[in-house]
Amino acid sequence: MAKLTLKDLELEQKRVLVRVDFNVPLQDGRVTDNTRIRAALPTIKYLLEQKARVILMSHLGRPKGKVKEELRLDAVARELEELIQQPVKKINDCIGPEAEAAANALQPGELLLLENLRFYPEEEKNDPAFARKLAALAEVYINDAFGTAHRAHASTEGVAHYLPAAAGFLMQKELDFMGKALAEPERPFVAIIGGAKVSDKIGVIRNLLDKVDTLIIGGGMANTFLQAEGHAMGKSLVEADQVPLAAELIATADKKGVHMLLPRDLVVAQEFKPEAAHQVVAVNAVPEDWMALDIGPETARAFANALAGARTVVWNGPMGVFEMEPFARGTEVVAQAVAAVEGLTIVGGGDSVAAVEKMGVADKIGHISTGGGASLEFLEGKALPGVVALTDK
Repeated sequence: MAKLTLKDLELEQKRVLVRVDFNVPLQDGRVTDNTRIRAALPTIKYLLEQKARVILMSHLGRPKGKVKEELRLDAVARELEELIQQPVKKINDCIGPEAEAAANALQPGELLLLENLRFYPEEEKNDPAFARKLAALAEVYINDAFGTAHRAHASTEGVAHYLPAAAGFLMQKELDFMGKALAEPERPFVAIIGGAKVSDKIGVIRNLLDKVDTLIIGGGMANTFLQAEGHAMGKSLVEADQVPLAAELIATADKKGVHMLLPRDLVVAQEFKPEAAHQVVAVNAVPEDWMALDIGPETARAFANALAGARTVVWNGPMGVFEMEPFARGTEVVAQAVAAVEGLTIVGGGDSVAAVEKMGVADKIGHISTGGGASLEFLEGKALPGVVALTDK
Protein backbone atom coordinates (compact mmCIF):
# COMPACT_ATOMS: atom_id res chain seq x y z
CA MET A 1 0.00 0.00 0.00
CA ALA A 2 1.28 3.48 -0.88
CA LYS A 3 -0.27 4.89 2.31
CA LEU A 4 1.06 4.84 5.88
CA THR A 5 -0.10 1.85 7.90
CA LEU A 6 -0.17 1.16 11.63
CA LYS A 7 3.29 -0.47 11.64
CA ASP A 8 4.89 2.64 10.08
CA LEU A 9 4.25 4.77 13.19
CA GLU A 10 5.96 5.35 16.51
CA LEU A 11 3.03 4.97 18.92
CA GLU A 12 4.37 4.66 22.46
CA GLN A 13 2.87 7.26 24.85
CA LYS A 14 1.08 8.93 21.91
CA ARG A 15 -2.59 9.90 21.95
CA VAL A 16 -4.00 8.00 18.99
CA LEU A 17 -7.42 8.86 17.52
CA VAL A 18 -8.94 5.82 15.82
CA ARG A 19 -11.98 5.92 13.51
CA VAL A 20 -13.72 2.57 13.96
CA ASP A 21 -17.01 1.34 12.53
CA PHE A 22 -19.08 0.49 15.59
CA ASN A 23 -22.38 1.05 13.75
CA VAL A 24 -23.88 -2.13 15.22
CA PRO A 25 -27.49 -3.27 15.79
CA LEU A 26 -28.91 -2.63 19.28
CA GLN A 27 -31.92 -4.06 21.04
CA ASP A 28 -33.05 -3.30 24.61
CA GLY A 29 -29.76 -1.55 25.34
CA ARG A 30 -27.60 -4.45 24.15
CA VAL A 31 -25.50 -5.10 21.05
CA THR A 32 -27.16 -7.94 19.08
CA ASP A 33 -24.32 -8.47 16.56
CA ASN A 34 -20.74 -7.58 17.57
CA THR A 35 -19.04 -8.53 14.25
CA ARG A 36 -17.88 -4.98 13.53
CA ILE A 37 -16.52 -4.51 17.05
CA ARG A 38 -14.60 -7.79 16.81
CA ALA A 39 -13.21 -6.74 13.41
CA ALA A 40 -11.53 -3.71 15.05
CA LEU A 41 -9.91 -5.68 17.91
CA PRO A 42 -6.56 -6.45 16.19
CA THR A 43 -5.88 -2.73 15.69
CA ILE A 44 -7.06 -1.77 19.20
CA LYS A 45 -5.03 -4.55 20.88
CA TYR A 46 -1.88 -3.63 18.90
CA LEU A 47 -2.19 0.02 19.96
CA LEU A 48 -2.62 -0.97 23.61
CA GLU A 49 0.41 -3.30 23.40
CA GLN A 50 2.42 -0.39 21.98
CA LYS A 51 1.47 1.61 25.12
CA ALA A 52 -0.53 4.14 23.11
CA ARG A 53 -3.33 6.21 24.68
CA VAL A 54 -6.26 5.06 22.54
CA ILE A 55 -9.22 7.30 21.67
CA LEU A 56 -11.95 5.56 19.65
CA MET A 57 -14.63 7.36 17.63
CA SER A 58 -17.59 6.04 15.65
CA HIS A 59 -21.06 6.88 14.42
CA LEU A 60 -24.15 4.83 15.29
CA GLY A 61 -27.37 4.91 13.30
CA ARG A 62 -28.75 8.06 11.72
CA PRO A 63 -29.40 10.68 14.40
CA LYS A 64 -29.22 13.40 11.69
CA GLY A 65 -27.18 15.85 13.75
CA LYS A 66 -29.26 15.63 16.92
CA VAL A 67 -28.65 13.91 20.27
CA LYS A 68 -30.77 10.76 20.46
CA GLU A 69 -30.55 8.88 23.75
CA GLU A 70 -31.17 5.48 22.12
CA LEU A 71 -28.16 6.04 19.81
CA ARG A 72 -25.59 6.72 22.52
CA LEU A 73 -22.56 4.40 22.48
CA ASP A 74 -22.84 3.16 26.10
CA ALA A 75 -23.92 -0.35 25.06
CA VAL A 76 -21.03 -0.46 22.57
CA ALA A 77 -18.57 0.48 25.34
CA ARG A 78 -19.90 -2.37 27.53
CA GLU A 79 -19.62 -4.86 24.67
CA LEU A 80 -16.06 -3.73 23.89
CA GLU A 81 -15.10 -4.06 27.59
CA GLU A 82 -16.30 -7.69 27.57
CA LEU A 83 -14.45 -8.49 24.34
CA ILE A 84 -11.17 -6.79 25.22
CA GLN A 85 -11.23 -7.63 28.95
CA GLN A 86 -10.20 -4.19 30.15
CA PRO A 87 -12.02 -0.99 31.17
CA VAL A 88 -13.33 1.35 28.45
CA LYS A 89 -13.89 4.94 29.55
CA LYS A 90 -16.97 6.33 27.75
CA ILE A 91 -17.87 10.03 27.69
CA ASN A 92 -20.99 11.88 26.51
CA ASP A 93 -19.38 14.09 23.87
CA CYS A 94 -16.84 13.76 21.07
CA ILE A 95 -15.39 17.31 21.03
CA GLY A 96 -15.08 20.19 23.49
CA PRO A 97 -13.91 20.46 27.12
CA GLU A 98 -15.15 17.03 28.29
CA ALA A 99 -13.47 15.23 25.38
CA GLU A 100 -10.23 17.24 25.75
CA ALA A 101 -10.01 16.58 29.50
CA ALA A 102 -10.67 12.84 29.04
CA ALA A 103 -8.11 12.56 26.22
CA ASN A 104 -5.44 14.42 28.21
CA ALA A 105 -6.08 12.29 31.32
CA LEU A 106 -5.55 9.01 29.43
CA GLN A 107 -2.60 6.91 30.54
CA PRO A 108 -0.56 4.66 28.16
CA GLY A 109 -2.49 1.43 27.51
CA GLU A 110 -5.87 2.99 28.37
CA LEU A 111 -9.00 3.20 26.21
CA LEU A 112 -11.48 6.03 25.69
CA LEU A 113 -14.66 5.87 23.58
CA LEU A 114 -16.12 9.18 22.37
CA GLU A 115 -19.85 9.76 21.92
CA ASN A 116 -21.70 9.25 18.60
CA LEU A 117 -20.07 11.53 16.00
CA ARG A 118 -23.32 12.04 14.12
CA PHE A 119 -24.91 13.89 17.05
CA TYR A 120 -23.18 16.82 15.31
CA PRO A 121 -24.40 17.80 11.81
CA GLU A 122 -20.82 18.99 11.09
CA GLU A 123 -19.62 15.35 10.99
CA GLU A 124 -21.47 14.42 7.79
CA LYS A 125 -20.82 17.89 6.31
CA ASN A 126 -17.06 17.32 6.73
CA ASP A 127 -16.85 20.68 8.48
CA PRO A 128 -13.14 21.70 8.81
CA ALA A 129 -13.62 23.34 12.24
CA PHE A 130 -15.25 20.15 13.59
CA ALA A 131 -12.46 18.01 12.08
CA ARG A 132 -9.87 20.27 13.73
CA LYS A 133 -11.58 19.82 17.13
CA LEU A 134 -11.44 16.03 16.73
CA ALA A 135 -7.79 16.23 15.63
CA ALA A 136 -6.96 18.38 18.68
CA LEU A 137 -7.59 15.33 20.92
CA ALA A 138 -4.63 13.36 19.55
CA GLU A 139 -1.19 13.29 17.94
CA VAL A 140 -1.85 10.48 15.44
CA TYR A 141 -4.91 9.42 13.43
CA ILE A 142 -5.77 5.84 12.39
CA ASN A 143 -8.65 5.00 10.06
CA ASP A 144 -9.81 1.43 10.62
CA ALA A 145 -13.39 1.98 9.38
CA PHE A 146 -13.42 0.62 5.84
CA GLY A 147 -17.24 0.54 6.00
CA THR A 148 -17.31 4.36 6.02
CA ALA A 149 -14.26 5.01 3.79
CA HIS A 150 -16.50 5.93 0.84
CA ARG A 151 -17.90 8.88 2.82
CA ALA A 152 -16.00 12.18 2.96
CA HIS A 153 -16.97 12.95 6.56
CA ALA A 154 -15.02 14.91 9.18
CA SER A 155 -13.94 11.75 11.05
CA THR A 156 -13.00 9.80 7.90
CA GLU A 157 -11.51 12.44 5.62
CA GLY A 158 -11.29 15.81 7.37
CA VAL A 159 -9.20 14.73 10.38
CA ALA A 160 -6.54 13.23 8.10
CA HIS A 161 -5.54 16.74 6.99
CA TYR A 162 -4.48 17.74 10.52
CA LEU A 163 -2.62 14.66 11.83
CA PRO A 164 -0.27 11.97 10.51
CA ALA A 165 -2.90 9.54 9.13
CA ALA A 166 -2.48 5.79 8.69
CA ALA A 167 -4.58 2.73 7.87
CA GLY A 168 -5.44 0.30 10.66
CA PHE A 169 -5.15 -3.47 10.20
CA LEU A 170 -8.77 -3.94 9.11
CA MET A 171 -8.57 -1.12 6.54
CA GLN A 172 -5.26 -2.50 5.25
CA LYS A 173 -6.67 -6.03 4.99
CA GLU A 174 -9.73 -4.83 3.05
CA LEU A 175 -7.63 -2.85 0.58
CA ASP A 176 -5.07 -5.66 0.16
CA PHE A 177 -7.70 -8.35 -0.53
CA MET A 178 -9.98 -6.28 -2.76
CA GLY A 179 -7.06 -4.59 -4.50
CA LYS A 180 -5.42 -7.93 -5.33
CA ALA A 181 -8.70 -9.32 -6.72
CA LEU A 182 -9.15 -6.35 -9.05
CA ALA A 183 -5.54 -5.54 -9.99
CA GLU A 184 -3.94 -8.96 -10.45
CA PRO A 185 -6.55 -11.72 -10.09
CA GLU A 186 -5.62 -15.35 -10.48
CA ARG A 187 -7.78 -16.73 -13.29
CA PRO A 188 -10.46 -17.81 -13.93
CA PHE A 189 -11.94 -14.76 -12.19
CA VAL A 190 -15.70 -15.11 -11.51
CA ALA A 191 -17.90 -12.34 -10.12
CA ILE A 192 -21.39 -13.00 -8.75
CA ILE A 193 -23.65 -9.96 -8.58
CA GLY A 194 -27.11 -10.23 -7.03
CA GLY A 195 -29.50 -8.18 -4.97
CA ALA A 196 -32.66 -6.33 -5.91
CA LYS A 197 -31.70 -3.55 -8.30
CA VAL A 198 -29.54 -3.15 -11.39
CA SER A 199 -29.41 0.62 -10.76
CA ASP A 200 -27.42 0.05 -7.53
CA LYS A 201 -24.76 -1.99 -9.31
CA ILE A 202 -24.34 -0.47 -12.81
CA GLY A 203 -20.88 0.94 -12.03
CA VAL A 204 -19.76 -2.36 -10.49
CA ILE A 205 -20.90 -4.39 -13.52
CA ARG A 206 -19.27 -1.98 -15.98
CA ASN A 207 -15.96 -2.09 -14.09
CA LEU A 208 -16.01 -5.89 -13.66
CA LEU A 209 -16.69 -6.48 -17.37
CA ASP A 210 -13.13 -5.26 -17.99
CA LYS A 211 -11.67 -7.69 -15.44
CA VAL A 212 -13.63 -10.95 -15.08
CA ASP A 213 -13.83 -14.12 -17.16
CA THR A 214 -17.36 -14.97 -16.00
CA LEU A 215 -20.09 -12.71 -14.63
CA ILE A 216 -23.00 -14.38 -12.85
CA ILE A 217 -26.17 -12.32 -12.40
CA GLY A 218 -28.87 -13.41 -9.93
CA GLY A 219 -31.39 -11.96 -7.50
CA GLY A 220 -34.10 -9.45 -8.35
CA MET A 221 -31.76 -7.57 -10.70
CA ALA A 222 -31.61 -10.61 -13.03
CA ASN A 223 -35.29 -9.99 -13.90
CA THR A 224 -34.36 -6.75 -15.68
CA PHE A 225 -31.73 -8.59 -17.73
CA LEU A 226 -34.21 -11.37 -18.55
CA GLN A 227 -36.74 -8.79 -19.72
CA ALA A 228 -33.99 -7.25 -21.88
CA GLU A 229 -33.64 -10.71 -23.47
CA GLY A 230 -37.34 -10.61 -24.32
CA HIS A 231 -38.85 -12.67 -21.50
CA ALA A 232 -42.14 -11.58 -19.89
CA MET A 233 -41.50 -11.39 -16.14
CA GLY A 234 -45.09 -11.30 -14.77
CA LYS A 235 -45.29 -9.38 -11.49
CA SER A 236 -41.54 -9.74 -10.82
CA LEU A 237 -39.48 -6.73 -9.74
CA VAL A 238 -38.22 -5.19 -13.01
CA GLU A 239 -36.61 -1.76 -13.39
CA ALA A 240 -38.27 -0.81 -16.68
CA ASP A 241 -36.02 2.24 -17.15
CA GLN A 242 -32.92 0.02 -16.86
CA VAL A 243 -33.96 -2.57 -19.49
CA PRO A 244 -32.09 -0.80 -22.36
CA LEU A 245 -28.99 -0.57 -20.16
CA ALA A 246 -29.23 -4.28 -19.28
CA ALA A 247 -29.37 -5.07 -23.02
CA GLU A 248 -26.29 -2.89 -23.54
CA LEU A 249 -24.40 -4.69 -20.74
CA ILE A 250 -25.28 -8.10 -22.26
CA ALA A 251 -23.90 -6.87 -25.60
CA THR A 252 -20.75 -5.45 -23.93
CA ALA A 253 -20.06 -8.76 -22.18
CA ASP A 254 -20.40 -10.56 -25.51
CA LYS A 255 -18.03 -8.12 -27.23
CA LYS A 256 -15.42 -8.43 -24.46
CA GLY A 257 -15.62 -12.23 -24.42
CA VAL A 258 -16.97 -12.31 -20.86
CA HIS A 259 -19.21 -15.29 -20.16
CA MET A 260 -22.36 -13.72 -18.66
CA LEU A 261 -24.60 -16.23 -16.89
CA LEU A 262 -28.26 -15.38 -16.34
CA PRO A 263 -30.94 -17.60 -14.75
CA ARG A 264 -32.49 -20.38 -16.88
CA ASP A 265 -35.25 -21.21 -14.40
CA LEU A 266 -36.82 -19.38 -11.46
CA VAL A 267 -38.77 -20.03 -8.29
CA VAL A 268 -41.92 -17.94 -8.70
CA ALA A 269 -44.62 -17.16 -6.15
CA GLN A 270 -48.08 -15.63 -6.19
CA GLU A 271 -47.25 -13.24 -3.35
CA PHE A 272 -44.23 -11.83 -1.52
CA LYS A 273 -44.81 -14.06 1.51
CA PRO A 274 -43.04 -17.17 2.84
CA GLU A 275 -46.30 -19.15 2.84
CA ALA A 276 -47.30 -18.10 -0.73
CA ALA A 277 -47.94 -20.76 -3.38
CA HIS A 278 -44.71 -21.22 -5.38
CA GLN A 279 -43.34 -23.28 -8.26
CA VAL A 280 -40.29 -23.65 -10.50
CA VAL A 281 -40.65 -22.39 -14.08
CA ALA A 282 -38.37 -21.75 -17.07
CA VAL A 283 -37.48 -18.08 -17.61
CA ASN A 284 -39.73 -17.95 -20.67
CA ALA A 285 -42.75 -19.31 -18.74
CA VAL A 286 -43.34 -16.91 -15.82
CA PRO A 287 -47.12 -16.78 -15.23
CA GLU A 288 -48.66 -13.32 -15.63
CA ASP A 289 -49.66 -12.86 -11.96
CA TRP A 290 -46.57 -14.49 -10.38
CA MET A 291 -43.23 -13.04 -9.31
CA ALA A 292 -39.67 -14.45 -9.34
CA LEU A 293 -38.24 -14.70 -5.80
CA ASP A 294 -35.25 -17.04 -6.32
CA ILE A 295 -33.17 -18.71 -9.01
CA GLY A 296 -34.33 -22.23 -9.88
CA PRO A 297 -32.46 -25.52 -9.25
CA GLU A 298 -31.09 -25.80 -12.81
CA THR A 299 -29.70 -22.26 -12.58
CA ALA A 300 -28.21 -22.93 -9.14
CA ARG A 301 -26.37 -25.98 -10.56
CA ALA A 302 -25.12 -23.96 -13.56
CA PHE A 303 -23.84 -21.18 -11.28
CA ALA A 304 -22.13 -23.72 -8.98
CA ASN A 305 -20.49 -25.38 -12.01
CA ALA A 306 -19.16 -22.00 -13.18
CA LEU A 307 -17.58 -21.51 -9.75
CA ALA A 308 -16.04 -24.98 -9.57
CA GLY A 309 -12.74 -24.14 -11.27
CA ALA A 310 -12.48 -20.47 -10.26
CA ARG A 311 -9.28 -19.10 -8.72
CA THR A 312 -10.70 -15.65 -7.77
CA VAL A 313 -14.33 -15.05 -6.76
CA VAL A 314 -16.04 -11.81 -5.73
CA TRP A 315 -19.66 -12.11 -4.53
CA ASN A 316 -21.98 -9.18 -3.79
CA GLY A 317 -25.73 -9.68 -3.41
CA PRO A 318 -27.99 -12.71 -2.76
CA MET A 319 -29.69 -14.87 -5.43
CA GLY A 320 -33.21 -14.45 -4.07
CA VAL A 321 -35.25 -13.53 -1.01
CA PHE A 322 -33.08 -15.81 1.14
CA GLU A 323 -34.67 -14.53 4.38
CA MET A 324 -37.78 -16.55 3.43
CA GLU A 325 -37.13 -20.29 3.60
CA PRO A 326 -38.86 -21.29 0.30
CA PHE A 327 -36.70 -18.78 -1.59
CA ALA A 328 -33.33 -19.38 0.10
CA ARG A 329 -32.09 -22.39 -1.85
CA GLY A 330 -30.40 -20.49 -4.70
CA THR A 331 -28.35 -18.39 -2.30
CA GLU A 332 -27.52 -21.52 -0.26
CA VAL A 333 -26.18 -23.40 -3.30
CA VAL A 334 -24.08 -20.42 -4.39
CA ALA A 335 -22.76 -19.95 -0.80
CA GLN A 336 -21.68 -23.61 -0.66
CA ALA A 337 -20.05 -23.33 -4.11
CA VAL A 338 -18.12 -20.18 -3.14
CA ALA A 339 -17.01 -21.85 0.11
CA ALA A 340 -15.63 -24.80 -1.89
CA VAL A 341 -13.45 -22.60 -4.15
CA GLU A 342 -9.74 -23.14 -3.49
CA GLY A 343 -8.59 -19.71 -4.68
CA LEU A 344 -9.23 -16.22 -3.31
CA THR A 345 -12.88 -15.66 -2.29
CA ILE A 346 -14.30 -12.31 -1.23
CA VAL A 347 -17.86 -11.75 -0.04
CA GLY A 348 -19.11 -8.17 0.40
CA GLY A 349 -22.43 -6.45 1.04
CA GLY A 350 -24.61 -6.93 4.11
CA ASP A 351 -27.03 -9.46 2.61
CA SER A 352 -24.32 -11.70 1.12
CA VAL A 353 -22.41 -11.64 4.41
CA ALA A 354 -25.63 -12.49 6.31
CA ALA A 355 -26.20 -15.34 3.84
CA VAL A 356 -22.78 -17.00 4.30
CA GLU A 357 -23.17 -16.67 8.07
CA LYS A 358 -26.69 -18.12 7.97
CA MET A 359 -25.44 -21.05 5.83
CA GLY A 360 -22.56 -21.68 8.27
CA VAL A 361 -19.79 -21.28 5.67
CA ALA A 362 -18.36 -17.90 6.73
CA ASP A 363 -15.19 -19.54 8.06
CA LYS A 364 -14.52 -21.01 4.59
CA ILE A 365 -14.54 -17.61 2.84
CA GLY A 366 -11.13 -16.01 2.26
CA HIS A 367 -12.27 -12.50 3.09
CA ILE A 368 -15.60 -11.15 4.31
CA SER A 369 -15.76 -7.42 3.67
CA THR A 370 -17.10 -5.25 6.49
CA GLY A 371 -18.07 -2.44 4.14
CA GLY A 372 -21.26 -2.68 2.09
CA GLY A 373 -21.27 0.66 0.25
CA ALA A 374 -17.49 1.00 0.46
CA SER A 375 -16.83 -2.43 -1.07
CA LEU A 376 -19.32 -1.65 -3.86
CA GLU A 377 -17.60 1.65 -4.67
CA PHE A 378 -14.19 -0.05 -4.53
CA LEU A 379 -15.46 -2.70 -6.99
CA GLU A 380 -16.66 0.16 -9.20
CA GLY A 381 -13.07 1.41 -9.35
CA LYS A 382 -13.90 4.61 -7.44
CA ALA A 383 -11.37 6.31 -5.17
CA LEU A 384 -12.50 6.16 -1.52
CA PRO A 385 -12.15 9.57 0.22
CA GLY A 386 -11.20 7.95 3.55
CA VAL A 387 -8.31 6.13 1.87
CA VAL A 388 -7.16 8.98 -0.41
CA ALA A 389 -6.84 11.28 2.65
CA LEU A 390 -4.37 8.98 4.45
CA THR A 391 -0.73 10.11 4.54
CA ASP A 392 1.43 8.84 1.65
CA LYS A 393 4.43 6.73 2.59
